[in-house]
Amino acid sequence: MGNESEEDGGDVVIALAPNVQGTASTTMLDDEPPYGWVVCMSLHFINAFTWGVIASFGVYLSYYISHETFSGTTALEFTFVGGANFVGAMLCTPGVNLCIRYFGTHVPMYIGCVLFAGGFVAASFAVEFWQLVLSQGVLVGLGTGFVWLPATPLLPQWFNRNRSLAQGLAAAGSGIGGITWSFTIVPMIENMSLAWSLRIIGLVSFVVLLVATFLIRDRNEKIRPKIKAVDFGLLERVNVWLLIGYTFFSILGYIVFIYTLSAFGLSLGLTQSQAGIITGMLNVGTAIGRPFVGVISDHYGRITTAGILTASNCVMAFAIWIPTDSYGVLIFLGLVSGATSGIYWGTIAPLTAEVVDLTELPSGLGIMWLAVSMPSLFSEAIALEIRQPGTSRPYLWPQIYTGLSYLAASLLLLVLRKRKWAWRRERHR
Repeated sequence: MGNESEEDGGDVVIALAPNVQGTASTTMLDDEPPYGWVVCMSLHFINAFTWGVIASFGVYLSYYISHETFSGTTALEFTFVGGANFVGAMLCTPGVNLCIRYFGTHVPMYIGCVLFAGGFVAASFAVEFWQLVLSQGVLVGLGTGFVWLPATPLLPQWFNRNRSLAQGLAAAGSGIGGITWSFTIVPMIENMSLAWSLRIIGLVSFVVLLVATFLIRDRNEKIRPKIKAVDFGLLERVNVWLLIGYTFFSILGYIVFIYTLSAFGLSLGLTQSQAGIITGMLNVGTAIGRPFVGVISDHYGRITTAGILTASNCVMAFAIWIPTDSYGVLIFLGLVSGATSGIYWGTIAPLTAEVVDLTELPSGLGIMWLAVSMPSLFSEAIALEIRQPGTSRPYLWPQIYTGLSYLAASLLLLVLRKRKWAWRRERHR
């Protein structure tokens, strides 16, 4: 029997992946303990106060650029602050895996709570741009990695039938956090100061992340996952490389969507407050859409659902984003794309469980996180560099670039789906 998620159903075997020779390995886990929902909500709040906070950087980015906060710093240079969030979070994967291996799940997460909050507090005192990169960029990214990376592989340990639903609910946290901060950062800056907005984010996040870390639990004693700094053996599998390619191109498009919509709104003549609302709508879409994506994935298949929704982002980039010159249409785009543009984050753990055994999931995800780092760092910089300021459509090339990135990602998932089906048919002969 295949695993339960990709078109052929099942309640017992959760991870069935062909190894290099084409045979299969399985991990049996047929229970869904109620405490799994506590883990789900803990991860929901971890997403809300790590990636949700980071998603609001689009508001800070447009503020830094429009107010020339750090004199002499270009728009291109500011993009590396947001890129450093992702790079710091992902490149620390080998170190985090080693910490988990020797000290357990909670120790690196507590370290991450301190690093994440410390990054924002330190950023509030930054007077030079390099200090902002190290604090709001690298330090916040490292904090995210140390909190979020140990927690992400835990949900598949607790769920079988409802795995994608639980993942969707947990991933929706980034939308909830993004909504909260996207709509409150501008008022905090206007009524208090830039510095105090950063300090408040850091301190509130510290408290929430600390509680979520305390509540989260793993099932490592039962699963006995193979946790390695980097599992090079997985790179011998074609399906893993297809998923790496999907990761790379999906993130190329996603970064431009979340960091550029607000600035694109400013290019249409919108106010800073209106641009912030666009970012907020993107996060509303994320919060509402991701649980539904999880339900659909459990019913119709994880690879199929992720592929279709990834392709829909290509369609939206070409059919809606490029021709729009209306504030209302841009709000609609933010709302709809919020549910689909970040489909990667809500589906990558279940997708990885489709191509590796559950015991290999932490190592498999570790490879995906490393694959995220480079497109995260350079994608927005590329988008800004190919802009055409002074023209009637300055963001045309970034919009095309975004659409093509999502097209490539969806095609790679299509190939992966065909390989899974072909392997399954061969196995049942």
